[in-house]
Amino acid sequence: MVRSIWGVRSVRGAFLAATMLAGLSIAAPAQAADSIKVGGLATLEGAFTVLGQDGLRGLELALKEANYTAGGKKIELVKGSSDATPDSAIRAARKLVEQDKVDILVGPLSGDEGVAMRDFAKTHPNVTFINGSSAAQDTTLRNPAPNFYRFNTDGVQWAAGLGDYSAKTKGYKRVVTVAEDYGFPYSQVMGFMLEFCKAGGKVADKFWVPIGNKDFSSIIAKIPDNINAIYVALGGADATNFLTQYEQSGGDKPMIAGSITVDQTVLGAKGKRRSYLIGTPSAGPIADTWDDAKWKQFVADYKKAFPDGLPSPSLFAHAYYLAGKAMVAGLNEVKGDLGDGEKKFQAALAKLTMDTPTGKVSLDKNRQAVADIFLTEVVEGPNNTLMNKVVKVIPQVNQTMGMDEAEFLKLGPASRDNPECR
Repeated sequence: MVRSIWGVRSVRGAFLAATMLAGLSIAAPAQAADSIKVGGLATLEGAFTVLGQDGLRGLELALKEANYTAGGKKIELVKGSSDATPDSAIRAARKLVEQDKVDILVGPLSGDEGVAMRDFAKTHPNVTFINGSSAAQDTTLRNPAPNFYRFNTDGVQWAAGLGDYSAKTKGYKRVVTVAEDYGFPYSQVMGFMLEFCKAGGKVADKFWVPIGNKDFSSIIAKIPDNINAIYVALGGADATNFLTQYEQSGGDKPMIAGSITVDQTVLGAKGKRRSYLIGTPSAGPIADTWDDAKWKQFVADYKKAFPDGLPSPSLFAHAYYLAGKAMVAGLNEVKGDLGDGEKKFQAALAKLTMDTPTGKVSLDKNRQAVADIFLTEVVEGPNNTLMNKVVKVIPQVNQTMGMDEAEFLKLGPASRDNPECR
């Protein structure tokens, strides 16, 4: 390229060209110093596409509120796409970090992606990783990365209050679980069972399916009659397919829902199953009918910014929004200084406490969120919509559900077989 532009034929010419190129390389950081490049990674492919689209809406809303400026510098957003598998998330992250040269990466969306991203973050200590919405507990509880921050609560935390309510208030004593076969649903099932089993409930069987499963007939056929309810932890198209097929098969057992199973990414879909879902208890980081001025403003801002979005922001939009707000707050704190391996910025994030649309959010020693959790039931809302109505707010739930950390760790990681209470 040097020869074709400058016709270099001599050592003197080569030296001149090298000097000019060196000058260009020196000038580039000065130009980059006026802006901060942020990678936004979400599932824009596969069964969780709708989830990823709404996640990025949340991030974009946070940046829009800041006028795409933080710490006195303009923010450039570069999007990356995955399909909820760890390999796809790391490919996208590698492109964002190593080719696009982002300073900060916000994402990923799904559970196993988060565990993989934690390990990837350890190989790039000078880049700051802020979780999108991935909620497998082990992402931060075990072997955390010092440059990975999660301002959303995890799948175990999201279940706070649900197991106890299902057993004691709804009267469900014997259930089966149907969930996707990866880290986040393992965390959800564990969080539910910790309370449910303690309250005297029994889990007769667990059914695990891969993400993107389209035919649930074999599992539906195995659901026993002698149960009170089905705990379902499926998301996106998987949840819609299971609910439709279960209803079409004549199934009539009530449902207990994982956090994303009755999220707006599912409730916003059309179909006969709508009436079946009314009365379904769930728990998670948001509640559609939360009667708080900050939440109402968040919903109004979301609808104004995205008139073609969901009837109410999903928990994915909420999680990515928190990540974006935290990033902006941290950058403002350090006046946009990302020098010295972003150490000042990372220290600011670790100490950050935010007043959010869903209450106070702070981080523990593992850089994991401590926040309020909402126990909810599905109700019919305005204009024939379905909404999650607040039953109870469980304040400031930590990652070990109030247990001593050493005792909680003795329970072992959530998995297909852990815990059990037959």
